[in-house]
Amino acid sequence: MEWKVIGLSALINAVLTTLLSIYMLPFIFAGPLIGGFLAAYLSQGYEDYALMDKKDGAVLGAVSGLLGGFIITLFFILGFGTIGVVIKSVIGNIGNNPIILAYIILQLSVIMSFIFGLLGGIVGIFVKDNM
Repeated sequence: MEWKVIGLSALINAVLTTLLSIYMLPFIFAGPLIGGFLAAYLSQGYEDYALMDKKDGAVLGAVSGLLGGFIITLFFILGFGTIGVVIKSVIGNIGNNPIILAYIILQLSVIMSFIFGLLGGIVGIFVKDNM
């Protein structure tokens, strides 16, 4: 695996997701999609880059999404983003406990980034094959 590309894609995923959560919350899924796409599309250091299929793209996108999910959690715990406010308003007094709030943010961001990163990786391989 090309870890530099995966790490960069995870960071792009986290930054875009954080910015989109602040300014355009309905488009929060675009960060992991773009991160997964970049991880698969730019993985030219992969041994058999020409032979990569959708499974390889899915794996690269998923790994990028998992790393991005953890970075997103760090960003939200440090106070960048509005997800904590949304969760507090939805679940009420339970959201006032910072440990429970951090756990909920971790679960939501990792699952969301994993799924959309996986899809972005598949799209990245599809675009690479058709260009």
